[in-house]
Amino acid sequence: MARTDRLFRLLQAMREMPAPITASKLAAVTEVSIRSLYRDIESLRLAGARIEGERGYGYRLVEDYSLPPQTFDRAEIEAIALGLAEVKNMGDPALAKAAASVMAKVAATLPDDRELFLFNAISHVYRPGTRNLVMADLDIIRTSCWQEEMLNIRYKDRDGVLSDRMIMPLALMYTDQTLTVLSWCCLREAFRMFRVDRIAGIEPAGRSFRPKRVSLLRTYMAQLESERHAKVEDGIVNVG
Repeated sequence: MARTDRLFRLLQAMREMPAPITASKLAAVTEVSIRSLYRDIESLRLAGARIEGERGYGYRLVEDYSLPPQTFDRAEIEAIALGLAEVKNMGDPALAKAAASVMAKVAATLPDDRELFLFNAISHVYRPGTRNLVMADLDIIRTSCWQEEMLNIRYKDRDGVLSDRMIMPLALMYTDQTLTVLSWCCLREAFRMFRVDRIAGIEPAGRSFRPKRVSLLRTYMAQLESERHAKVEDGIVNVG
């Protein structure tokens, strides 16, 4: 591991782990010897990080030189805490891990009194179970969206019938009940939503659709919004 990457990894570990953090724990996380860990701590201090503690006691990251200080008010801190808690309950392991990382980074940029607001927020999320049942490999879907690469999927419809599709994945949509992939379906030559829990198989198709994702997604979202307005208007007419 390059030394720069190791130092960033050490910083992130100090943001996330409860203080004081022993040198042995930090050395294990960054996969270095205790002696190298002490040198890395000193390097971070020389670079501007305010790290309290010493050998035999443990360390605490007080001020992170790599992140600018933030001046969120109480309501904004509540919004951050609530939003990240919601992300953790979406049933997406990668996003849950990312949310924990974001929480640690935000906390590292806050003054001590504001940090207490973050970890002792008055707004909470409670869900007895995971919101979405995830079966397909979300990392493949997410990477394909970012890189604008087509996917081959085996999809099971509501009647249990399987079909093979080639799709252009545009975005992941999280709702209260399902997690879907907004896509352009090459078989139907139309926009389609594919429920992630009904995807029985998935693999990269080895074909790019760059740079179409943003324009396709914009068109699809406009279409969905138009359909939503039409349903609302129909409902008003039916009531009358």
